[in-house]
Amino acid sequence: MSTADAPRYTPEWLRLREDADAAARAQDLLGPLRRRLADRPQRSTGLVIRDLGCGTGSMGRWLIARLDGPQHWLLHDRDPDLLRRAAALTPRTAADGSRVTVATEPGDITRVTAADLAGTSLVTASALLDLLTGDEVEGLAEACAGAGCPALLALSVVGRVEFTPGDPLDAALRDAFNAHQRRSDGGRRLLGPDAVTAASEAFMRRGATVLVRPSPWRLGSGESTLTAEWLRGWVGAACEQRPELSVRADAYLTRRLAACAAGELQVVVGHSDLLALPGPAGGA
Repeated sequence: MSTADAPRYTPEWLRLREDADAAARAQDLLGPLRRRLADRPQRSTGLVIRDLGCGTGSMGRWLIARLDGPQHWLLHDRDPDLLRRAAALTPRTAADGSRVTVATEPGDITRVTAADLAGTSLVTASALLDLLTGDEVEGLAEACAGAGCPALLALSVVGRVEFTPGDPLDAALRDAFNAHQRRSDGGRRLLGPDAVTAASEAFMRRGATVLVRPSPWRLGSGESTLTAEWLRGWVGAACEQRPELSVRADAYLTRRLAACAAGELQVVVGHSDLLALPGPAGGA
C-alpha cells in the first residue's frame, strides 16, 4: 500500500468526536454483516479485519465488542503516532470473550489492491470515503470485489447540516463548506458529500449488495465542546472556499459559539454508513 499526502488529524480531535461517532453509527447494518461473516468459508480461522485510515482506532473500539469469535485487526494509517495509540487502545476481547490481536501497517490506502486484501474477512473505515477521489473509490471497490471482502465504511459526510435555531447565513456557509469538501487537493479532486453515492455505484457495478443508512451526529447541550470545535472548523473551511463570507462569518461564529456555550444550540450533521457485501447474492 502506497503512502500519499492525506490530511492529518490530531488525537485531541479524534478523541473529542469518538462518543458522537459511536452514537451515530448505524447499528442495523450489524445484522447483515454478522450473517455474512458467519457464512464465510474460512470462518473457523477467525476474523481478519483491516481498518483503513484508523486514526486512534475508534472503529475497532466500537466494532470489536459487537462481533463474536477471534479477531485479528490490521490497523492502517499514515501517522505512526496515531497507529501506536490505536494499537495500545484496541480491546483484546471480542463480544463472546474470544481473543483479539492487533498489528499495525503504516501507509496510506489510496491505492489498495485485491492482493493487499488477500485473506481479509472485512474492510472497515470511518470518516474516510469523503476524503477520497472518484478513482480511489473505484480502486477500493475493485480491491474488495477481487478479494471477495465485505466493507463497512462509516460516517461519511453527505452535505446536510441542520441548526436549531436557524440563522440566515446557515445555507451560504453550508454550500461553501460542501464546495470545500469537493476541492482539488494536490491534484486530487475529492468527492466530499458525493462519496457515498459514488461508492455505492462503484460497489454495485462489481456485483455487491450495498446497504446505506443515515448516521448523523445529533449535537446538543451535552456535546457543547465538540459542537464548538466542529463549528470553528466548519466555518473556517467555508471561508477558505469563499473568502468573501469572512466578514459576516466572524459575527456568525461569535453568535453560534455563545449559543453553544449557553446550551441553546442544536446541530444535526449528516453522515451515512455504507455496507457492501460482495457477490451476486450479497448475503443481506
